Amino acid sequence: MDCNTTLYRVHEFAELAGVTVRALHHYDRLGLLKPTARTDARHRLYSDRDLARLEQIVVLKFIGLPLGEIRDLLHDHVHEDFAVADALARQQRVLAAKRDRINHTILAIAQAERSLRSAGRPDWTEFSHIIQEVEMQSNAEWSKKYYSPEAKVKVEERRARWSPELQEQVSRDWAQLFGDIEAALGEDPASTRARALADRWCKLVEGFTGGDPEIQKGLNAMYADQPNWPAESRARFQIKPEIQEFIVKAMRARV
Repeated sequence: MDCNTTLYRVHEFAELAGVTVRALHHYDRLGLLKPTARTDARHRLYSDRDLARLEQIVVLKFIGLPLGEIRDLLHDHVHEDFAVADALARQQRVLAAKRDRINHTILAIAQAERSLRSAGRPDWTEFSHIIQEVEMQSNAEWSKKYYSPEAKVKVEERRARWSPELQEQVSRDWAQLFGDIEAALGEDPASTRARALADRWCKLVEGFTGGDPEIQKGLNAMYADQPNWPAESRARFQIKPEIQEFIVKAMRARV
């Protein structure tokens, strides 16, 4: 090590870099950012070169790369340019989809405002569209953790095309299907009626996933974790156990 190298203790380095000590400890454990040296008492010491690497980590994390991918990327400089370009393109698509959803909400609010000014009273249909737009965005946020980075991009792109009118229709279709399944709970899951219900179920699911296996994988992970959903989402989207059990049996019978 160069004798002129300035070394910083972990608290000093955290303050210099604008990150928490906890984050530095986490990056060390992951092998993302190892300190340049340690004191005799095993305290971490960081250098200016570590600051440059930390800047890379922060930028790559911001553009959407998971920490594990960042670690592999920084250890493999051969593919660095390609991976960064791919991450930038992926993040650009995600942000564009978010922008489109926000624009949908702005348009719904503008339409509600025009109706209010022209009619002198609120059009509750327009206001319901605003509520649905906001709820769609809220639901998108908490469910993100279940999807891979690639699936997140695809979900965002599909949601950008998901209008309040389509949401209303899909909600009606699911409500009708749940009612029909409840009415058929006494049936043999292998019956023609049960298989038809399973076909409708698959068609509605495919309307969200687009038949993409990565999105389906994330959706499966989300529904497997129903007890940990936000309370409001559990109340609105949780499927009754008896319906889920019946449709699983009907799906198996289709194979």
